[in-house]
Amino acid sequence: MTLIKSISGIRGTIGGKPGDNLTPLDIAKFASAYGKWLLDRNSQHSTSKLRVIIGRDARISGKMVSDIVIQTLIGMGIDVLDLGLSTTPTVEIAVTEENAQGGIIITASHNPKQWNALKLLNEKGEFISASDGQKILELAENNDFEYADVDELGGYTKDDEYISKHIDMVLKLPLVDVDAISNANFKVVIDCVNSTGGIAIPELLKALGVNNVVELYCEPNGQFPHNPEPLPEHLTDISEKIVSENANLGIVVDPDVDRLALVCEDGSVFGEEYTLVSIAEYILKNKVGNTVSNLSSTRALRDVTNSNGGKYFASAVGEVNVVTTMKENDAVIGGEGNGGIIYPELHYGRDALVGIALFLTHLAKSGKSCLELRKSYPDYFMSKNKIELTPEIDVDDVLNKMYNKYKDEQVNNIDGVKIDFENEWVHLRKSNTEPIIRVYSESNSKEEANQLAEKIIAEVKELV
Repeated sequence: MTLIKSISGIRGTIGGKPGDNLTPLDIAKFASAYGKWLLDRNSQHSTSKLRVIIGRDARISGKMVSDIVIQTLIGMGIDVLDLGLSTTPTVEIAVTEENAQGGIIITASHNPKQWNALKLLNEKGEFISASDGQKILELAENNDFEYADVDELGGYTKDDEYISKHIDMVLKLPLVDVDAISNANFKVVIDCVNSTGGIAIPELLKALGVNNVVELYCEPNGQFPHNPEPLPEHLTDISEKIVSENANLGIVVDPDVDRLALVCEDGSVFGEEYTLVSIAEYILKNKVGNTVSNLSSTRALRDVTNSNGGKYFASAVGEVNVVTTMKENDAVIGGEGNGGIIYPELHYGRDALVGIALFLTHLAKSGKSCLELRKSYPDYFMSKNKIELTPEIDVDDVLNKMYNKYKDEQVNNIDGVKIDFENEWVHLRKSNTEPIIRVYSESNSKEEANQLAEKIIAEVKELV
């Protein structure tokens, strides 16, 4: 079965049988449940039609999925503004700019081309909460929705210019310095994995005054030339191109442009974990404040925050949890260690476009090369592992026993169990979709991170 229904949306592989894969019937059913949820949510507040923003990445199935979603919502009596080929952060921004009641992004993010998904937004342009997601799942399960009469059908409008509007908003941010970037005369190689980054990133760089851009995979045709998740093992093409072109750096985004990875002038990866660290340093040098990342992110953000007079806070894994913790602690910057930058001065969503603009400003003003900037940060190494379990094992009981075993250390159990030692940490959390425990560890060397992970994995296996 490759249809995954969760509190954050629905995703699956295209084709196959309804209920087992992401078929047209499943798409219409889930879009109907979302529409019903919106209508119920707004029943006391408005007599006019609701409005939803729709955008999609460039994957092959995108138009098919988008068309079904759009026509289903129209059938519910909801007006639709279609951004067409767009980015996740662009749709998020459009929801609030257009005073819409919600939004759906048609994207499976970094998943391979056979996957697609519906990412669901509320009226703030933010991902829906766990409780709201549960309500939508229940509505879908019970077919608890009905459609509008012919005279009450929703309307349809199209706007292909919202990426440009998004870029204009980025340029107006006080900490984005176009003159500094332009004067640095950067030569940049970009890899947009043949999705909508190929539309947005060249336009952004031109607006920032970067005139020497070498494009890799910028045709938004959905034919991903490599695994679209921007991990080091997938970035060999751009690494080689940077060296051969004698470029200053490389910029990589995922298919829906909410994750940002950087590559240094020697072809070495800057590290997705350090995208947020570097941008946070720049923000904090100009504005004292707090930062947030999830429990599985590098300790380097905490170090940089403390050294610049702010306080660091950790959230449960998941963008919606990061955003909640950022609001609770008035954070000036936050995100996740996967290259997701959340800059609340623009909006509360991961946004590679604002990340690029802030990073290039930081790089230009630092007077350092990309590699020199990376070497200026605390060096931590992460190890990511998983423990496969049989379905009958009580994962919560196992995690609770690990919590009690290390209760004399600094332990956090808001999302699984995170154990902070003096020079390293380990985070254990259960998967929501399969019987595994994910084990992330970080230390001062790769060997020490692996050793810590192996030690904890052995202890878990003893318990089960």
